[in-house]
Amino acid sequence: MLLSQILDAQGNCAVVVRNGSEAGVLKGVSSTYQLVMDAIRRGQSLAERIRSHELGPAVDLDKLAEDGRLLLPLHHPDPAHMHLTGTGLTHLGSAATRDAMHAKTETEETQMTDSMKMFRMGLENGKPANGHAGVQPEWFYKGNGSSAVPPGGDLVSPGFCDDGGEEPEIAGIYVIGPDGTPNRVGFALANEFSDHVMERQNYLYLAHSKLRPASFGPELRVGDLPDHVEGTSRIIRNGALLWEKPFVSGESNMSHNLANLEHHHFKYGLFCQSGDVHVHMFGTATLSFADGVSCEDGDVVEIAASGFGVPLKNRLTFDAKNNTMTAVRVL
Repeated sequence: MLLSQILDAQGNCAVVVRNGSEAGVLKGVSSTYQLVMDAIRRGQSLAERIRSHELGPAVDLDKLAEDGRLLLPLHHPDPAHMHLTGTGLTHLGSAATRDAMHAKTETEETQMTDSMKMFRMGLENGKPANGHAGVQPEWFYKGNGSSAVPPGGDLVSPGFCDDGGEEPEIAGIYVIGPDGTPNRVGFALANEFSDHVMERQNYLYLAHSKLRPASFGPELRVGDLPDHVEGTSRIIRNGALLWEKPFVSGESNMSHNLANLEHHHFKYGLFCQSGDVHVHMFGTATLSFADGVSCEDGDVVEIAASGFGVPLKNRLTFDAKNNTMTAVRVL
C-alpha cells in the first residue's frame, strides 16, 4: 500500500492511497499527518485506519507529477516540528565510495581512514541480536521542514556552497505519539542532496556539507521495508541522459539493521517530542560524484525503485557565488 499527497482541483491537499495500479483519493482525510495522528489516538494500525475511509475518485499520479501537483507524502503543519536527519557508512560499499571521495595524494597502505574504521565498526556490531543496542552509526542533521522540497521541486545549492549532488536513499518516515513513542509510518525514496566538494576538503566539514535541502516521496510505502531494494539513480542534462547507475538498499545490503539505526536516533529525548515528524535517511553507496560527475544548474535527478511508486524527480539549481558576510544586528 502506498500513500501520497496531491493538490486537488481546488488547490487543497488531498491524500491518495494506491493498491497495485489503482490510486484514488481517500475521503474525509485532509492530510497524511491527520490520518496518522488519528490512527495513533485510536490505537489502530495505519492500514486499519485507511480501510475505515471510503475511496473517492481515481487519480493518475504520473499525470499529476507532470502537472507539478505532487506534494511531500507527509508533512507537519508547522515546519519547525519536522526533522530531516540521516546516517552514513551504513551500506555495503559505502566505505569505498567515501574513501574515494577523501583520497589523499600521500597515504600509507597500512593507514585506515576514519571512514573505514566507522564502516568496520558497523560490520562488526551494526546488527545486534536479542534486543541489545549495537554500535552507533555516523549521524547528521539536514534541517527542519523548511528544508524539505516536494517532488518536482528545485533542490537549491546556496551561493556559499562548493557543489551540490544527489544521494539516492530510502528514508524512514516517523511521527511521535502523545506518549513520546516513535511510530514508523513507512518508507519513501529520498534524494539526500549534499555538498561533496566541501566534504572532501576535510571530513570534519561533513556537518556543513549536509545542511542542504532534501526531497522524499512522492509515495510512502506503508509496512515493512523489503530486505532487498533495488533502484536506479539517473541524471538528465538538457533532456539527455548524462549518468545512470543502480543502487541497492534494505538490510541485506546494509552494515546496520533498521532497529539499530532507529535506536541511535530516537534514544535522544530531543527527538521524541509529541507530534513531531522525522524523516530519517538511511544512506547509500551510490553517488555520481564518486564517478567524477559534477552536477550543473538545471540537471534533473530521477530516483526510482520497484515497489515505491512514481519516481522522485528534482531539478538541481545553484545560486550565484556569494562570499558576503552575514549581517547580524546587535539589539
